[in-house]
Amino acid sequence: MDRYTGIFFIVGILAAVLLIGIFRNRAEIILNFVLRGISGMLIAYFYNFFLARFMPGVEIGYSFATFLTSAILGFPGVAMILGINFYMTL
Repeated sequence: MDRYTGIFFIVGILAAVLLIGIFRNRAEIILNFVLRGISGMLIAYFYNFFLARFMPGVEIGYSFATFLTSAILGFPGVAMILGINFYMTL
């Protein structure tokens, strides 16, 4: 085995290990993003289901913007949407 062949072989193995780690981390990030978005939409649904009966006109819309806000910011994003919605009803 040539000297450079051994170096390229070791560097290739290290690159493969790093790529496996990156793809595993990326899958976890994407899964976390989707789960936070779905949980935010569920919070909006239950908010509309329980509180909209007592206060008509305060429903939160189900849109892609609501999904993205809750997915990126998590529960504080949902709280921000609720706060903006409450402020708009005043």
